[in-house]
Amino acid sequence: MRFVVGLLLLALVGCGVAYWWATTQPLHVPADGYALTVKPGATLRSVARDLTAAEVVPADWTLVALARLSRADRTIKAGNYEIGPGTTLAGLMAKLTQGDVTQSSFANGPAFDDLKAALKSDAKIAKRAIDLPDAALMRDIGATEDAPEGLFFPDTYFFASGSTDTALLKRAYRMMHERLDAAWASRASGLPLANPYEALTLASIVEKETGRAADRPLVAAVFINRLKIGMRLQTDPAVIYGIGERFDGNLKKSDLERDHAFNTYVRSGLPPTPIALPGQASIDAVLHPAAVPYLYFVARGDGSSEFSSNIADHNRAVAKYQRGGR
Repeated sequence: MRFVVGLLLLALVGCGVAYWWATTQPLHVPADGYALTVKPGATLRSVARDLTAAEVVPADWTLVALARLSRADRTIKAGNYEIGPGTTLAGLMAKLTQGDVTQSSFANGPAFDDLKAALKSDAKIAKRAIDLPDAALMRDIGATEDAPEGLFFPDTYFFASGSTDTALLKRAYRMMHERLDAAWASRASGLPLANPYEALTLASIVEKETGRAADRPLVAAVFINRLKIGMRLQTDPAVIYGIGERFDGNLKKSDLERDHAFNTYVRSGLPPTPIALPGQASIDAVLHPAAVPYLYFVARGDGSSEFSSNIADHNRAVAKYQRGGR
């Protein structure tokens, strides 16, 4: 009997030591961190399985057991987390349950330069890539594109203090591709768009042209209809983007006549890259535009737009709402 009790005690001690070792050893986290997304309603077991599949956690039972012992298995919080090198299982549990994160907000619709400025000004973010030339920055995050504009999803991200700008950019880049690819897969038929990147480019124009959410599918329809018939897009935000830092806030007739890659008044089709970071609503609007015959729109001055299907009606709308034409 004593022998059996001894074996049981030895087994318990062994399990305790194994458990202590599993929960205090650093996790297998890449040098630039690991991005973990916990979706609303996700269970700890599903999170543990994902981490085990990614080889960050050695076995899913360790995280589940730790959470249940600390009675935290129902209190994990949804969000985007950055797991840094050296994080232990206990440290990870603290992040998920105690809100040990810092929130960084990427507002919907700014250009990539605005995103860079936000990352650069945040003292809690370690700077590694933000000052690189655009093409080098894209290579640093493993992107295949050279131009960064439009490729980073505007959202609210959670990160631990000391996370690198590279890690955050990777997450926003990956999120944009995931959202864009999913939207592209369910797109309406007959769109004059050759690939997801063209959809992203048009979505960025819709983002900049729309002052009211309800108008997005209508604005998208105008540009889709124009592309279908070979009509130039004639969108001011693209021209302004092409002018860049030289733009003084006053778009002149000479600006609309000066040829450059982003001048959609003198060049047909889409500009070569997006002109902003479009949100989900603009992407959805482009890939599911309203079924309307509109070819024109003009701002009413209250954030909404007046839409027309012919030039005569459009000219009347311009005369009504603006002193000069578009």
